[in-house]
Amino acid sequence: MRKKTFLVFCAVVFFGGSFSGCSRGDAEASRSEFVLGTVCTITLYDQGYPKVYRDIFRRLREIEDRMSVNIAESDIARINASAGQEPVKVHDDVFEVIRRALYYAEISDGAFDPTVGPLVSLWGIGGENPRVPSPEEINAARGLIGRHDVVLDKENSSVFLKRPGMALDLGAIVKGYAADEAAAILKRERIPRAIIDLGGNVLVYGKKRDRSPWQIGVQDPEGDRGSYIGVVRIRDHTVVTSGVYERFFESGETRYHHILSPSDGWPVRNGLHSVTIIARRSIDADALSTACFVLGYERGKALIESQKAAGIFVFENKELRLVGNISAIEDAAAPFSGEPDFRLSDRRYRFD
Repeated sequence: MRKKTFLVFCAVVFFGGSFSGCSRGDAEASRSEFVLGTVCTITLYDQGYPKVYRDIFRRLREIEDRMSVNIAESDIARINASAGQEPVKVHDDVFEVIRRALYYAEISDGAFDPTVGPLVSLWGIGGENPRVPSPEEINAARGLIGRHDVVLDKENSSVFLKRPGMALDLGAIVKGYAADEAAAILKRERIPRAIIDLGGNVLVYGKKRDRSPWQIGVQDPEGDRGSYIGVVRIRDHTVVTSGVYERFFESGETRYHHILSPSDGWPVRNGLHSVTIIARRSIDADALSTACFVLGYERGKALIESQKAAGIFVFENKELRLVGNISAIEDAAAPFSGEPDFRLSDRRYRFD
């Protein structure tokens, strides 16, 4: 059985400034490192001092060490190993991310669920040996999913999974939290402007020198990495996309992507290619992008409208629908209003 595994990212950043020129001798405009399972790039322009980069990447690695399901001594791995046995005391940041993940599980009626770990492990998409499980295996894994069986004890900062075999997986929210933590360091260090790109989770911070909006390209779901269908213009917002092209494998003639439905255990198939969320906080955009993809357009639209966010739904038939506080701009010369807008550049796609 022929299998292929692919990994691509979802956004293109149009940087406003040069990567080569710095105003201070010890500054570097941009730095990239592999962390959180992807290439993360921080761009600080002429304020890119080594200490700031060290602080940011140190914090990203700390988050990975505490929240990765693949690190044996992480808080998440310890919680999973103790499922059905005893509560596990965790770091405050781990507790907060789990709490926020459960909030999104609740408001999405389980479309986003951090207890999806057994399904993620079963399919193995993004790993070395992805496979199509049997229906019996899928049903068994589905039986271990349950947001209501996660017990949070704030006083003791502990987390308990009630049933043996349950497992948390924060992969759909942790990069968003990490981007927000990087932005907090920028604020503390009084960095005036920056781009935080954590493998496609993009957060823009501060204002460009010319005060024009930042421009973030939305990946073409059918194109090569770096090709885009249009550009989101924003200030002090984050852009996060979930799509069928991000991680997948092929078995026979069928492609299986990594966004799994907690309700039936299979990769979601609902006519969507991708969902892009624009929000103030990256942790919210990260969770919402997955939740809305699983929910589909109508229920995803309702969820976005209940939050302070905006969304771009891209359908397999190349239709696009904008949701929330975001405008479609047809005139390339139109001024930026200050609120997010989207300019379509690939005429194969169309607004519905």
